[in-house]
Amino acid sequence: MENEAKRILIAEDEVNISNFVGRGLQDFGYDVTIVADGNAAWEELEKGEAYDLLLLDIRMPGLSGLEVCERFRQRFGYQTPVIMLTALCTTDDIVAGLHAGADDYQVKPFKFMELLARINAHIRRKGELKNEQVLSCCDLTLDPVTHKAIRANVEEYLSVKEYRLLEYFIRHQGEVLSRRQLLKNVWDKDFDTNTNIVDVYVRYLRTKIDAPFEKKLLRTIVGQGYMMVGGND
Repeated sequence: MENEAKRILIAEDEVNISNFVGRGLQDFGYDVTIVADGNAAWEELEKGEAYDLLLLDIRMPGLSGLEVCERFRQRFGYQTPVIMLTALCTTDDIVAGLHAGADDYQVKPFKFMELLARINAHIRRKGELKNEQVLSCCDLTLDPVTHKAIRANVEEYLSVKEYRLLEYFIRHQGEVLSRRQLLKNVWDKDFDTNTNIVDVYVRYLRTKIDAPFEKKLLRTIVGQGYMMVGGND
């Protein structure tokens, strides 16, 4: 079975949710470890044992899911996907979770099969990343393993969504990309069209890869969206 031997850590203080999700994942062949608070989650992660995905509740006793995620990214990097479980669904809450290093989020209440689909997709993408090559645009390079962007020998570490957004821009350099297109392909979601999450993350990227340099790679196309300049522009 494709999912066999894949390990998932669930950190959730609501026992009904953790047991429900845990049993469901075990039924689909996953090896599941469940803890009830952020401190226990971090103690488990500090052991250094390999997990294929982390499922973290944002609000739980001890360390919050955001704090656990931030510590995990700083200590262990970006190879393991992290999905946040949250009852919060405003743009600010989403940005906070993603900027902490999460790959995705699932708003409560949720259907198990929707969560399972997200888990399967992220674990599949984790496997694909091992074979990805360094990407480039002009004097900018992007490393899929370290999530590091390098421009003119200046290194910048990117959060998960900063990396995914920059990766998408580089793969589609020279193309005008609408906000809706970026939401669908980078966030894998259909957000409220009034959300400004794309603009927020474009600002983050510009601060890291454009602000220190004379040539700007990310351009705003008024009324249409954004474009990363092509290598010959």
